[in-house]
Amino acid sequence: MYSTEGRGRLYPDIVATVGDTPCVRLNRTGPDHVTMYVKVESFNPLSSVKDRLALNIIEAAERDGQLRPGQTVVEATSGNTGIGLAMVCAAKGYPLVITMAESFSIERRRLMRFLGAKVVLTPKEERGIGMYNTAKKLAADNGWFFASQFENGANADIHESTTAREILADFRDSALDYWVTGYGTGGTVTGVARALRSERPDCKIVLSEPHNAQLIGSGVPQERLADGSPTGSHPAWEPHVIQGWTPDFIPKVLQEGIDQSFFDEVRPVDGVKGMGMAQYLAANEGILTGVSGGSTLLTAVEVANEAPEGSVFLVMLPDTGERYLSTPLFESIPAEMSEEEAALFTSTRET
Repeated sequence: MYSTEGRGRLYPDIVATVGDTPCVRLNRTGPDHVTMYVKVESFNPLSSVKDRLALNIIEAAERDGQLRPGQTVVEATSGNTGIGLAMVCAAKGYPLVITMAESFSIERRRLMRFLGAKVVLTPKEERGIGMYNTAKKLAADNGWFFASQFENGANADIHESTTAREILADFRDSALDYWVTGYGTGGTVTGVARALRSERPDCKIVLSEPHNAQLIGSGVPQERLADGSPTGSHPAWEPHVIQGWTPDFIPKVLQEGIDQSFFDEVRPVDGVKGMGMAQYLAANEGILTGVSGGSTLLTAVEVANEAPEGSVFLVMLPDTGERYLSTPLFESIPAEMSEEEAALFTSTRET
């Protein structure tokens, strides 16, 4: 069962380890009449799917001359892209400045600073568009490279060339009836769907978004500037608990997926119940994921309840639960011993 052969190669740097994450079967989750797998993106070096786009945005910019040696990189992020960029920039020698709304988890900003980045916090009242506009202005004022994850084509491209290829290879000899994902920038769904629509056209693609921030579900188009960036917040957006999902605008990267009908269904999900699913997954499958992963899995289970006998699901788990230690996901998990735990300790002292 255990492999002792190593990976069969030596890596030149940490960024060479991005990708090639496993698809893992769930054995205690979901209805009995289907088979469910999860793609565990926390196996990336900085523990999230955003390591992929962070690497490709930097390397694409290096190739086309947009990013010069030693030039500062700036980006707006809820955390995971910033952590991925901090890893890539540290490995490649670029200074990094992150703009992030002050409402996102403290451990994310500390991780980015630990990796050498500067983190500029923007008022939570300004929402995602506030941190985005701040990064855009810093880039313009200082001549920095704006990574622009929400518009950058390199975002979806890396998922088409890596994430999708991994899925197709892993399910080469298996059915794949449903692929379920959420969205932040939209790079994952757009890039993977390009390949699935072409090579596994019978696979149904289900996209999930917060039930109280149904930007796609509203049917209201996003107003944009000429460069594809948003003019402002989408009218259907409200604050929600799923960090990393659904900024207060529809990203240009996601717009391709909307325009090309890259998903068969959009399902709203309650993020609070998604937290419960993340806790269930940890306690019953030993798989640690965050609120976005729990919410995606909850969506998949709801779809699975209605799916035909024998259906095979693959669910994206974008990151690790450790990104959420200071958030409501861990609110019910005590740091001190429970009465039962204290009793166990006391029993060892009895004579």
